[in-house]
Amino acid sequence: MSERFDFTGDELAPAYRAAVDAIEAGDLVVLPTDTVYGIAADAFKADAVQRLLDAKGRGRDMPPPVLISVVESLDALATDVPEAGRKLCEKFWPGPLTVICHAQGSLMWDLGETQGTVALRVPDHENTRELLSRTGPLAVSSANLSGQPAALDVYDAEAQLLDSVAVYLDGGAVTGGQPSTIVDLTGDAPHIVRVGALSVQQIRDVVPEATTDLEPDEKPADETVQDEMPQDEKPQDEPTEVPVEASNEKTEDKPEDDKAADVRPADQAHDS
Repeated sequence: MSERFDFTGDELAPAYRAAVDAIEAGDLVVLPTDTVYGIAADAFKADAVQRLLDAKGRGRDMPPPVLISVVESLDALATDVPEAGRKLCEKFWPGPLTVICHAQGSLMWDLGETQGTVALRVPDHENTRELLSRTGPLAVSSANLSGQPAALDVYDAEAQLLDSVAVYLDGGAVTGGQPSTIVDLTGDAPHIVRVGALSVQQIRDVVPEATTDLEPDEKPADETVQDEMPQDEKPQDEPTEVPVEASNEKTEDKPEDDKAADVRPADQAHDS
């Protein structure tokens, strides 16, 4: 039986507690971001990630992206991040930018058929970032059934996903609506593979060398991207997905100065 919690205001303790407990148990949580609502699972629990894919009706060829709480966690999950990519993250995180990077080889996770990559994002939603600081990295896809529009409020998400989700966090209607823009950092130059809330021009204002096969501000017409809210989804599905050929800890409360340590040691990844 699903539970719904208010995720606004100052009385957030019950919502955080329920969400953390659900994630630790390998269950799914729906949460708001600055773009659309997302469905989240522990990125280090393969069965939880599979449960997320099953809930959406999505295959392993569309792995979800990963949301993190702070930009400093980038190097804990990704490797060989180019200077241009760092500039984009420093400029647009927290915000609607998802970057596809080479994943750290030491991380023991199974997000699907990622081809050794991971899609990462820091959402511009204070309460969700606080939750991420408590759970560690979460695999997050847009909160909708595959092929349906992304949910913009918790009730729409609940109507689509029903009891496949243990905890629904109601943060009100999201104000973004557009999915994140996805930039692939695994090639010789940053390559824009989906245009969302950030335009091609906004990306090129920071890294003029960015390339794209899209027309300016064009969004992909088919379902070729994995999930955002950081690698999920097709254009209408956010929190996000990336093209498969390019594609992806836990503490009760982390000290304020330790929020960058968003990853568990590889040898503990399957034990929590």
